[in-house]
Amino acid sequence: MARNASRGRAAAIVAATLVLGAAGVTQAQAAPASQDRATVERAQVSAAAEVDYDTWQSDVRKVIDEARPYVERRLNNSTGQKPAIVLDIDNTSLETHFQLFPPTPAVKPTLELAKYAHSRGAAIFFITARPDLIEFITKANLTSVGYPVTGLYQRNLGDLFSDKAEFKTAKRADIEAKGYTIIANIGNNTTDLVGGHAERTFKLPDYDGALD
Repeated sequence: MARNASRGRAAAIVAATLVLGAAGVTQAQAAPASQDRATVERAQVSAAAEVDYDTWQSDVRKVIDEARPYVERRLNNSTGQKPAIVLDIDNTSLETHFQLFPPTPAVKPTLELAKYAHSRGAAIFFITARPDLIEFITKANLTSVGYPVTGLYQRNLGDLFSDKAEFKTAKRADIEAKGYTIIANIGNNTTDLVGGHAERTFKLPDYDGALD
């Protein structure tokens, strides 16, 4: 049976995002001053409510199925390197849109790829716009659903309103500075992927921002 996120759940996600900063600065905050904020938020909730769970899972699977053979080949040719994979969290590693409050289920195709890569010697890093105030909750959720966690990067209070793409790029650079080669970077938003410091990027669906 197809599952659609209810308006109530989508509204809770929007509200929690504003309170916790888990997804950073919202589109409403970036809207022109002349645009009514309530109208923007209603539009966000409406768009999010229309995302069909089964369609999303199928679309995610297509991207991960493209990434898997590349990761397999790359790990077969990583002698002398410290290979790593970088993952976004919300709607990339965890099904946040469909269940906001932890324990949030894993995005199964992503989990399968992470576990395979880790079994072949790859480090698994997570870089998220979530605030580090909830780092314990985030890491506990990831490990409880089966993710290997080599490292977790979240924004501190000083970073919460900084550019998300710049933050994530800087953290990938930090990982490389530790001697790792990031063979794949996977996320569902362009801010997860731009800025370099990864051999390949794979973008999961966000449906024009409906899944932030």
